[in-house]
Amino acid sequence: MAEKPQPVRVLYCAVCSLPAEYCEFGPDFEKCKPWLIQNAPEIYPDLIKEANAKEADKVSEQLQSTGMSSDGATPSAPKQEEVKRLPGGKIKKKDKQEVVIEKVVRNKRKCITTVKGLELFGVKLSDASKKLGKKFATGASVVKGPTEKEQIDVQGDISYDIVEFITESWPDVPETAIFFIEDGRKVPAA
Repeated sequence: MAEKPQPVRVLYCAVCSLPAEYCEFGPDFEKCKPWLIQNAPEIYPDLIKEANAKEADKVSEQLQSTGMSSDGATPSAPKQEEVKRLPGGKIKKKDKQEVVIEKVVRNKRKCITTVKGLELFGVKLSDASKKLGKKFATGASVVKGPTEKEQIDVQGDISYDIVEFITESWPDVPETAIFFIEDGRKVPAA
């Protein structure tokens, strides 16, 4: 008489709940890697090699750092600032601390004054828009601009009066950091 076939036991990942063989196709493979190394090393032998290489790199870095600090002298080469890299290898630039004021004309007579960059000086944009609206007796709101950064839109042409108001209300914003955009060129306000 033939033996009764036994059911196949499938090992499921505790992180993504897929079978361990399919974790690499799931949404969180990076999160699954430590669990797979510990519980299913035979399925992904490359992960173990990768983990060993990373550990060796960490040990060598620790040895180098302790070697430098044990001399008692400061290292001759200054540490470079950590550069933030975007996908595709592009380097993310730090935003310049400047306030840009732009007057946009719509419907031939109506103007909107746009203020960008106040948040770089630690100013809350919602509070700033309320102050601007009260001071100039117009509508002011915080909106997302074309670059997905928030900016303040103030109804009316208040571009030249706004510089004095910004420097008085927020002393952290120097007048040299305020610029106008006129005819597509950036012009200092001072």
